[in-house]
Amino acid sequence: MAAVAAATLLLAPISAPAQRSPAQPIDRVIAVVNQEAITARELDSRVSIVQKQLREQGRPPQSQDALMRQVLEQMIVARAQAQYAREVGVLPSPSEMDRAVAEVAQQNGLSVQQLREQLSGQGVAFSTFRDQIAGEITALRLREREAVSKVSISEAEVDAQVAKRGGAVKAEYDIAQVLLRLPSDPDPQTLQAKTALAEEIAKKAAQGGDFGELAREHSEAPEALKGGSLGYRTADRLPELFVDAVAKLEPGQVAPVVKSPAGLHVLKLVDKRSQAPAADSVQRIRARHILLPAATPAEEQEARHRLEEFKRTLQAGNATFDALARQFSTDGSASKGGDLGWIYPGETVPDFERAMRQLPVGGLSDPVKTQFGLHLIEVLDRGAAENSPERLRAAARQSLRDQKADEAFEQWVRELRDRAYVEYRLEQS
Repeated sequence: MAAVAAATLLLAPISAPAQRSPAQPIDRVIAVVNQEAITARELDSRVSIVQKQLREQGRPPQSQDALMRQVLEQMIVARAQAQYAREVGVLPSPSEMDRAVAEVAQQNGLSVQQLREQLSGQGVAFSTFRDQIAGEITALRLREREAVSKVSISEAEVDAQVAKRGGAVKAEYDIAQVLLRLPSDPDPQTLQAKTALAEEIAKKAAQGGDFGELAREHSEAPEALKGGSLGYRTADRLPELFVDAVAKLEPGQVAPVVKSPAGLHVLKLVDKRSQAPAADSVQRIRARHILLPAATPAEEQEARHRLEEFKRTLQAGNATFDALARQFSTDGSASKGGDLGWIYPGETVPDFERAMRQLPVGGLSDPVKTQFGLHLIEVLDRGAAENSPERLRAAARQSLRDQKADEAFEQWVRELRDRAYVEYRLEQS
């Protein structure tokens, strides 16, 4: 789940935030997002974490002011997302956060108390760590709600994608970007100033400037603090304008500035490699589930309580999954004891598939929330199946869905940020 990414904080020691002198106030507000404050202490904690991570990765030091702006912008976006998630009812509940933190602790071979102590020894507030996990879970849920669930794929698009993906060796591009965001309808002065800056950044990068440093200083994309790296992606997992911009470049070259609905992009082709054709087989999972409705907070709380009780009952051997599904599940599979048959990659919603794939054969999940309600999942079997034309079409459809969802979610986040009221108070003493 999303908590896995946050576990990387434990892989290397993290330096403590700078100590404040007695003459300084204990804490102060440095930004307000829709009447909700971000404090200097919160920013200090996040900045110190990022500084240590950059040093451990061997990246050159960044100016304190530039780093603070980058981290603060990430915090503003995360705060706006959390506020919206609270409004629409997808913010992780305290019990979900407890389970997520316990999962991170378990992955690191620790108890929750040991995790607390280790974070404290590294100078990281437990609340900061917990907030980071919450932000990751929230972003995944908002992506599902605001992008994935609204994407539509036509059969003609699938046909074209299958033709593009079929048998031939595919190229994978390792691209880094600097993104300068633009308002939905920028005035001429703003567009001119941003364009001039983008051209200047592209010129510096083309002349051998450190692209990672340029990204960390200027980019407004989520991967800015990673030097703008998007990692290796096939063409069908990249915006078409990115592929068009770098397709004829050699590794190390920088493309002319390109404009998208998100803003202006400076793109560098870091590397390019070939990917083998699709395998002749695909891994599938046979699973069953119990689905309970969770349309309101009260209904969700009740459903979670009941599914947790079902899980304990099943683990104790006091009931069968088949019987519980037939009696309580509200899904059409209830008459079959919750059996969903063989499920191929991309055939279920992401949260369900992610939870299912983490389970061993015979394993029971914790309650999993999707737009359909809350699920208790059991994996019955795993196996390979022939990668038939139907499976190839399903994979092509999922690839298109992921690509469109990425673009739609980036656009949605930009619009959410534009709508947010943000007041900066960095200059206050």
